[in-house]
Amino acid sequence: METRRDVFQAIADPTRRAIINLIAEQPHNLNSVAERFDMTRQAVSLHVKILTECGLITIRQKGRERYCEAKLEGLNEVSQWIEQFKQYFESRLDSLESYLAAIQKTKKNAKRKK
Repeated sequence: METRRDVFQAIADPTRRAIINLIAEQPHNLNSVAERFDMTRQAVSLHVKILTECGLITIRQKGRERYCEAKLEGLNEVSQWIEQFKQYFESRLDSLESYLAAIQKTKKNAKRKK
């Protein structure tokens, strides 16, 4: 039974994020991906394997070359998870903005009374 990795595991590593960024622009063959990083080809292949298991990239055979293609739809789960916190922080910032506006209004009214 194959265990499917979690998409959050994929983006937890800076090298995997860099690989996603690289192939999001256009597909790259595995050698081209490996050349961009200061690590062994085997280490890059392991990162690619994890990204494949997470569903963020696919490997397509084209002749003798294997190309990595981004499947960014897999990041929707991350986007949705972040969105809930974005709404939380926006509401907190709105509250802070209202508080600061009230303080400014109070200061203006105090100056007028002098």
